Amino acid sequence: MLDVEVVRMTEKPVELLGDSEDNSVRLRGRVSSAPVERELPSGALITTFRVTVPRARTPMTTGSSQVSDWVDCVAWSGRTRRNVATWIVDDRVEVGGALRRRFFRAGDGSSTRLELEVLTARRARVRASPSSERA
Repeated sequence: MLDVEVVRMTEKPVELLGDSEDNSVRLRGRVSSAPVERELPSGALITTFRVTVPRARTPMTTGSSQVSDWVDCVAWSGRTRRNVATWIVDDRVEVGGALRRRFFRAGDGSSTRLELEVLTARRARVRASPSSERA
């Protein structure tokens, strides 16, 4: 995965790190929809979930009251599926992988979805259980 250094914006051209083949994504956020395992018509098992990430202020978001964005995530490997299956809503997590556009049939037509194919996943902090919050 590519490490990115934050630099001060200038009027000079910006040199991008990596190469044209780079499609590495790392997100840190919270689980906002519980992981769900399902079988695709192809027979492949996947686990899908959603991660919400804080929205940084940029020229595009200036003036917006939205404070976060969400990203649909999908785990394909058995190891990653088993790992994320233990996550619950509000867990703080870090996921890494690559952006993928997936095409599928929906009703009478076809549809597409842009997702993060999760290749690495770890829980950063577990949400406190309701019983421990009362203690």
